[in-house]
Formats: sequence, C-alpha cells, structure tokens
Amino acid sequence: VKLVESGGGLVQPGGSLRLSCAASGFTFSTVGMSWYRQAPGKERVWVATITSIGGSTRYADSVKGRFTISRDNARNTVDLQMNSLKPEDTAVYYCYTVYGRDYWGQGTPVTVSS
Repeated sequence: VKLVESGGGLVQPGGSLRLSCAASGFTFSTVGMSWYRQAPGKERVWVATITSIGGSTRYADSVKGRFTISRDNARNTVDLQMNSLKPEDTAVYYCYTVYGRDYWGQGTPVTVSS
C-alpha cells in the first residue's frame, strides 16, 4: 500500500488549494479514504472522510463549508479542495486509509500566510 500526497504550498488567506492523494497497492474503490492534518506543535487531527460505496462525505466542523473531499476510483485518487483558506489551516496534510491496518502518506505542507 502506498499513499502519495501532492499539491501543498504557500497561499494567501482567502485563497484556494487542491491537494491530491495517489493510492496504489490495494483495491482503492473498496475502502474509505480520509485526510488529516497536523499543525506545528499540535496533534494530528481528522479533517474529512469519503466512503467507498456511494462516496458519502463527512467533515470536521473547522473546515465544513470550505473544504470538499472527492475521489476518482478510476484513477485511484482522493482530492481535497480547500477554499477560503485561513492562517489556522496551516499544517501538514496527510492522506489516510485502513486496509488491514492503518496507512499514512508522507504528508504535504500547506502554509496560509500573507
């Protein structure tokens, strides 16, 4: 199992960024996928989840209405569209799934600053 995030970077407050996670080594369409984030000096926290069947989504209150998680089962990718970004969204963002055990990507850093 391999999860590889991309798309992070520096963005001004109010801006947008789209993260992507490329998955391989397992049957992607059969498992739920999530995004987590870890701000400097803080614990890693859950951001959003999309289910395998039906693609139902759930969001942390802190990002609800601003972030959108989506998946493409043909390309084995899960994306996180982040709009109206705030400085408090600054963190390393991780892709996560459970396939027998927990799997994490290496993370992609997002910095929201003017």
